[in-house]
Amino acid sequence: MHSRIVQDLGVDIVSGKLAPGERLPAEAGLCASYGVSRPVLREATRVLVAKGLVISKPRVGSIVRPRVDWHMLDPDVLYWTMSHIPEHDFFRSVLTVRRIIEPAAAALAASLATDDEVRRIETAYREMESASTPEALLEPNLQFHREIMAATHNDLLAYIGNMMSLALSESIKLINSDPSDPNAHALSLPRHKAILTAIQSRDPLGARQASLVQLESAHADADSLRELTMSTEP
Repeated sequence: MHSRIVQDLGVDIVSGKLAPGERLPAEAGLCASYGVSRPVLREATRVLVAKGLVISKPRVGSIVRPRVDWHMLDPDVLYWTMSHIPEHDFFRSVLTVRRIIEPAAAALAASLATDDEVRRIETAYREMESASTPEALLEPNLQFHREIMAATHNDLLAYIGNMMSLALSESIKLINSDPSDPNAHALSLPRHKAILTAIQSRDPLGARQASLVQLESAHADADSLRELTMSTEP
């Protein structure tokens, strides 16, 4: 019940049913609805506080926080958000973040990666090459990007890379869902190979440019898929 309360209230907040500045429903009513004690309900509220969704104030109650304060990389918050916005809007939001972070991370990795870290990036790429389906490609693709983040030797970037995995996973699935091109996943291999080659060559500018090209291509693929989807809608 604790998990269900967190999810139900979290979804109500993210979907806009409970707006910023609005108080959560009264404790007595929630306890009656879920058949739980006040300590159980308050523990669920503390989880929402930890996710940045609400703030608890004495003699006031729990208030929904502005969207800018939400911990958007929290896996639950991210999943709830993905479930309540159009997938292409979500993709554009993720791509904007990736354009800011990934080219700079690739350039840093080209400058700072140890030989062992370069080998780990290459290993992830080789596993991408071996993948025969979009589903099999997904995990090594994620690992490729995580290894680049780790090779920056910046703990915050490595953390962001790990926390972005869910968002990145969903955006990759979107790109690979084009029914008109079942082999679309293979088209990303040369783009990732260019990033790897630049890092192996210790070429920061080349790594940055290769990363930008890969992201621009992903954007173009998503736009093509959206146009296809819209053209087939009744």
